[in-house]
Amino acid sequence: MEKQKKALAVLAEFKDPADLIHAAEKVNEAGYKAFDCHSPFPIHGMDDAMGEKRSPLGWIVGTVAFTAFIGMMAFQGWTSAIDYPLVLSGKPLFSYQTFGVASWAVMVLSSAITAVVAMLALNGLPRLHHPLFYSDNFSKFSDDGFFVSIEARDPLFHKEKTQQFLESIGGTNIELLEE
Repeated sequence: MEKQKKALAVLAEFKDPADLIHAAEKVNEAGYKAFDCHSPFPIHGMDDAMGEKRSPLGWIVGTVAFTAFIGMMAFQGWTSAIDYPLVLSGKPLFSYQTFGVASWAVMVLSSAITAVVAMLALNGLPRLHHPLFYSDNFSKFSDDGFFVSIEARDPLFHKEKTQQFLESIGGTNIELLEE
């Protein structure tokens, strides 16, 4: 008895950016959540069409930047006023004006590192392989192809119904990707 192949995704091609945005709106309206749109260049308005929420990356980086700045100011204040109090050139022990440069540098460095690490984590990267790589047709996405993919992990995913839905909204070269 032959083992049945597991469905991974359904891929459909669209003819231009306008059709891709229209398809993204229809897929979002239908209630699909695990879908993505692929094009050779960014398309203005695609995030809204897909129903994407604003990224929390700015809040994450901002929180880390604020914490790093305050932490560095506190560290320098503690070392100069409490741990090793030494009067230099008649300055007060807690001379916050001199602490700004080092605090700024630590804030910028920690923000940059946080931005890269959080971006990778929020995007689920690194992902070394994706089911779409099984498609020969998908290689066109970086040149002149516009695609919508719906993954099998979506609660509304059904092999035949999803393919029929993509065809009904104007998809061509519809392909079921299996293991």
